[in-house]
Amino acid sequence: MPVTIAPLVTLQDVSVTQGGRAVLGGVNWRLLPGEAWLLTGPNGGGKSSFLGLLRGDLSPASGTRTYHLEGQARTSAVRARRLFPLVSPSLEAWFLTRDWVQSVQDVLLAGLAGEMLNLGEPDEAALVRLREVMALTGVAALLERDFRTLSHGQRRRVLLARSLMPGPAALLLDEFTDGLSASARSELRIVLEGVAAQGVAIILATHRPEEAPALNWQRLHASGGRVEVQPRTGGTGIRHAEIQTHTPLSAARPVFLLASRPLVTLHDASVYRNGHLALGPLSWTWRRGEHWLVTGENGAGKSTFARLIAGEFHAALGGSVQRHFLSGKNGLPRDLLSERRRRIGVVGAELSIRQRRDWTGFQLIASAYSGSEGFSGEASVLQARQVQALAEQLGVAHLLARPADTLSQGQLGRLLLARAVVHAPTLLILDEALNFLDADAQRQVFALLPGLMEAGTHLLVIAHRPQDAPPGLTNHLHLQAGQELKTGQTAQG
Repeated sequence: MPVTIAPLVTLQDVSVTQGGRAVLGGVNWRLLPGEAWLLTGPNGGGKSSFLGLLRGDLSPASGTRTYHLEGQARTSAVRARRLFPLVSPSLEAWFLTRDWVQSVQDVLLAGLAGEMLNLGEPDEAALVRLREVMALTGVAALLERDFRTLSHGQRRRVLLARSLMPGPAALLLDEFTDGLSASARSELRIVLEGVAAQGVAIILATHRPEEAPALNWQRLHASGGRVEVQPRTGGTGIRHAEIQTHTPLSAARPVFLLASRPLVTLHDASVYRNGHLALGPLSWTWRRGEHWLVTGENGAGKSTFARLIAGEFHAALGGSVQRHFLSGKNGLPRDLLSERRRRIGVVGAELSIRQRRDWTGFQLIASAYSGSEGFSGEASVLQARQVQALAEQLGVAHLLARPADTLSQGQLGRLLLARAVVHAPTLLILDEALNFLDADAQRQVFALLPGLMEAGTHLLVIAHRPQDAPPGLTNHLHLQAGQELKTGQTAQG
């Protein structure tokens, strides 16, 4: 007689509302132990809401959600919150916005208990599990580091380790591969394949299905708040060979670029974060006419480098940053925070985390004019027209009245790109700016950049994937351990 396997969770005609809006409707689905599901769909289609429903962060407004965990059927999500851990941008943001130090060890031990904070001393069983997960995920070298000082890719690795601490029944991953270098993606794919082999169910929400581990995937598609099963297209995840993490360089830069005036100069610049050397010492010049690609492994210092240029970080004693394009009276530099924010457009993970408030999409974009975050003052008629026109160009006009804290990560990313370019900045810094964007949004970003560059905006792009580097980049900097490994022309330049 065949053995009946109880589903881990069953959804029957479930609808979900959030902030007074319907985000999911009529969902019928079940998850069996050991299954692997790829969840795809456009920005705002309902992927993150679906994962939140599975874990219990969101509750059904109608319909029923039933769990079968540890031999018992229940409708309460209390056990699911521990046994269905979620690795997501929102979880990362929670840890980054705390005002107290949390070591990587604290983050992992809190995950073992299904809590957000580690409030006690670990017993021997907890330490044994900690060592097991450390060995599996390769986070031992980070154990004593403050989570907030890690690179984006390092944080992803730590949050994966955290999710494995309680021995989960199902692992929920929201755009997990974004922010990871090619080598990190390869390493963690192997980890996930091993986890799946132990019978753990995996649900991976992604815009990049080609980067999924080699598992027996079934497919779900979320769009317009509907979640539907799609026909199988093959037995395993698509495994494309990873491309080199940096673009081939030519021997030297043309003389006309060497002779052009500098925009930014770093001289022996170093940045320390909580006592840890994150960048430098580094000397580097960004000249007029140059558009830069910056590459490197997770933890190489790329985002710290971008934030140093933008003025969010300052060089340690003995080093300097000169922003020559910020001129005041008599041609002297006027390097003030408000001036930097007006003349430099930035898109990056840390900026998106700071925008998770009740600011509307319009306020978020228009804040670029005042060099603030959020919105201060009233936009002029011309500025309001510029915001509206750019929002329509990027397909986000329908988000202008929405609060930022109700948006998906991809929707917020489109608004932040609009904010970064609406005031025609001198410098535009895109730090993994295509992360969380669907294919249509990525095409819109690439279509926007040539006109900006022709109008005088200078571009610096940080990317882990060659296909994420737009055409027109002329120069390349490859960082390793916070220092320059290679510099020169890109293959494009």
